[in-house]
Amino acid sequence: MFAVYAESFSSDDPLSGLVVGERPAPEAPDGWTTVTVKAASLNHHDLWSLRGVGLREESLPMILGCDAAGVDEDGNEVVVHGVISDPRWTGDEADDPGRSLLSERHQGTFADQVVVPRRNLVPKPASLSFEEAACLPTAWLTAYRMLFVQGGCTPGETVLVQGAGGGVATALITLGRAAGLTILATSRDEAKRQRARELGAHEVFQSGERLPVKVDAVMETVGRATWTHSVRSLRPGGRIVISGTTSGPSVDDAGLTHVFFKQLSIIGSTMGTRKELDLLVKFLDATGARPLVDRAIPMEHAREGFAAMAEGDVFGKIVFTR
Repeated sequence: MFAVYAESFSSDDPLSGLVVGERPAPEAPDGWTTVTVKAASLNHHDLWSLRGVGLREESLPMILGCDAAGVDEDGNEVVVHGVISDPRWTGDEADDPGRSLLSERHQGTFADQVVVPRRNLVPKPASLSFEEAACLPTAWLTAYRMLFVQGGCTPGETVLVQGAGGGVATALITLGRAAGLTILATSRDEAKRQRARELGAHEVFQSGERLPVKVDAVMETVGRATWTHSVRSLRPGGRIVISGTTSGPSVDDAGLTHVFFKQLSIIGSTMGTRKELDLLVKFLDATGARPLVDRAIPMEHAREGFAAMAEGDVFGKIVFTR
C-alpha cells in the first residue's frame, strides 16, 4: 500500500530520512480494526520522529502520522484517537506511563490504511469534512485539554495564547473564542498577528510586549522564548498550562519569585483522552467552530508539507489527503 515513512534519522537534515513509497498493508490483531484513511494531518511530532526523537532505530521503517479521519470496516466515518494505551489501563489515557502515539511503536496514519484499537474510534459528524476532522486528534485535542480540562477556563476569563501560528495555538484561539473567553495572542510576525485577530483573538501583541491587563491563564507551548513573559503576564493566583517547548525547555530565569509570591499555578498537559476527543468533536458540531487548514496536499506530495513545517511557514494545520 502507499505510505509516507521514516527510513532513517538525521538531526541536521530530518527530511533526508523521509520516504514516499510502498509498505506492506497492515494486519489488525484481536481487538483492533482497519481504517481506510481519507485525510491525515501533520504535526511537529512527525518532524521530531525524523530526527530520532521518540522513535527507536529498531522500529524503522516506521509509517509516520498520529492523526487521521477515514472510514472503518463497517463503512462508518470516524476520527482516529492516536494515543495507544495499555489494554489493561482503565484510567485517563494521558496518565498511562506505558502509552504511546501512533508512529512510535505502531505504524502511523500517513498511508492508505491504519490499524488501531476499536476503542480508539470516534464517530465523525457529517458537519465536519475529513480534512477538518483529521486536524483534531493531536493539536486540537491538546488545545481542548489545555483550556477546559487542565486549565479549567470558564466564560469571561482572559487567556493569553503564546506563539500564534501553529496548530495548537490556532486551535486555542478558535476554541477559546467559541467558549466565551477573552483571547489575547502573541507572535513575532506581524502577518501572523493579523491572522490571529481574524481567527478570533480579541487583541494581538508582539512577543514579549507588556500587556494592558493581567490575565487569568496563559496557554504556553513555546517554552524558553516566552516563559518569562508568561509568568509576568498573570494576575495573582493565575495559572500557566504548558504542553510544549518548541523554543527549548531550558529557561534562564524560571520566575520562581513571581510563582510563589503571586501564588501561581503551573500545570502540565499532554494530549487528551478518547472521551475528550468525542467531546471536542461534539463541541465543534454544536458551535460551528472549525479547524484552520493552512493547506491540503495530496499525500503523494507529503515532502512539501514537511518542508513547510521545518521552515516554520505554517498558520494552522497541514493536511494530507487521499
